[in-house]
Amino acid sequence: MLEKVSTMRHEMQDVLQNNILHFWLTRMIDRENGGFYGRIDGHGQLHPEAEKGAILNARILWSFSAAYRVLSHESHESNESHESNFSQLYLEAATRAKDYIIDHFIDKEYGGVYWSVDFKGNPLDTKKQFYAIGFAIYGLSEYARATGDREALDYAIQLYECIEEHAFDPQHNGYIEACTREWGEIADMRLSEFDANYPKSQNTHLHIIEPYTNLYRCIREMQAATTCNYVPVLGSVLPIDIVVPIETLARIEGSLRNIIDIFTDRILNPETHHLDLFFEMDWTRGAGHLESYGHDIECSWLMHEAALVLGDQKVLRKVEQVVREVAKASEKGLRPDGSMIHEANLDTGHADEDLHWWVQAENVVGCFNIYQYFGDESALEKAWRCWDYIKQNLIDYENGEWFWSRRPDGTLNLEDDKAGFWKCPYHDSRMCLEIMERVESM
Repeated sequence: MLEKVSTMRHEMQDVLQNNILHFWLTRMIDRENGGFYGRIDGHGQLHPEAEKGAILNARILWSFSAAYRVLSHESHESNESHESNFSQLYLEAATRAKDYIIDHFIDKEYGGVYWSVDFKGNPLDTKKQFYAIGFAIYGLSEYARATGDREALDYAIQLYECIEEHAFDPQHNGYIEACTREWGEIADMRLSEFDANYPKSQNTHLHIIEPYTNLYRCIREMQAATTCNYVPVLGSVLPIDIVVPIETLARIEGSLRNIIDIFTDRILNPETHHLDLFFEMDWTRGAGHLESYGHDIECSWLMHEAALVLGDQKVLRKVEQVVREVAKASEKGLRPDGSMIHEANLDTGHADEDLHWWVQAENVVGCFNIYQYFGDESALEKAWRCWDYIKQNLIDYENGEWFWSRRPDGTLNLEDDKAGFWKCPYHDSRMCLEIMERVESM
C-alpha cells in the first residue's frame, strides 16, 4: 500500500507540472489583452476572442496559487533551483490572474463579480451568480494563503460579505443562486443550460462551503493560530502581521458551521445518502430524483475538510458518519475499470455515462480521503484504479492537459473544450496537489 501511495504522489507531481500547468503557461496566457485566453476547443484550436469567464479565471488563480504554495515549500526544503524556477512561474501566473480578476471582474460600483467579460476585459454578462463569487473567494484566499497578500485577503472578505448580504435566505436558511447586477431578482437563476431553474442548488452550496473553508483556514494560518491543526498544511505561509477583526472571523466561522449543517440536515437525502440537487426556497426538493455521483464523492471530502478546518470535535463526529455514507453511495456510479459515470435521473431511467475528467479527479481525492482518515485500504485501491483510468484514457500526453471526457463506448469527446468557461486547471490540479500534500502529511 505504501508503495502505491508513494507512486501516486510522484506520478501526480509529474502530471501537475509537465502536463497541466505547462499547458496553461504555454497556451493560455493572453499577452495582448491581458489575463488568460477564454477558450481552446477540443481539437486544440485557440479562440483568442472568446469571452472570459469568472469561473475560469478564479480557478486559474486558485490553481497557480496552490501550486506555488506547495511547490515553493518543497523547493525550499530540498534546495532545488529547478523547482524554484518553476515556482516563480507559478507565482507570476497567479499574480496575473489575481490582478485581472480585481481589475476586470470585480464590480466596483455594485460589488460582487461579473459572470463574464469580453476578450478585451470589458463587462459582458453582468449577472451575479453566487457560485462564481464563491470561486473568486476561493482563488483570492488561496493567493493570500500562499503569499500573505493583504489585498487578496481584503477582496476575499469583501466578497464573503457580499454573499452573506445578498444570497443568504434568513427565512429558510441557505443561499440562492443568482441576482441581477444590481442585486435584484433574476428570472433565470440557472448555473448553466444543463441545470434546472430552482432558487437553491447543491452545487452552489458545495462551492460556497469550499471557499468559506479556505478563507477561514487562510485567516487562521496568517494569524498563526495554534488551534487550526488541519493537515495538509505543507506550504502554509509563515506567520505575518495580518489583523482581521475578531468579529469578522467569528462571522465566517458561524457561516461555516451553518453550511455544514445545511449539507447534513437539508441537502443530504437520509434515505439514499446521495445529495439532492435542486430545491425550492423552503428546501422542497425539485427536478425529480437525480443522483450526481461526481458531486457526491466531491462533497464527501469537502464536507470533511470543512469540519477538520473548523476543529470542533462534535461537528467532526457528526460529519464523519455522513462522509462515509456519501462516499459509499457514490460508488453506484463506479464502473468495473475504476472510472465513475457522471449522473443519473431515476425518474426517467436515463444515465449520463460519459466519463468526465472532473468526476474522475474528485473520485480519486474522495477515495483517498476515506483511506487516509478511516484506514479503508479498499478505498485506496479505488483511488489507484481511477488514477490508472485517468492515465490511460484522459491525459493528453501529446498536447497537454486532459480531455473533457470519454464516451461510454470509449471514444474521445473532442466536442467539448480542452480549456474554456468550464474546463479549467482546477479539478485535475487540485487532485494532484491534494494527494501530494496528503501523502507528505501521513
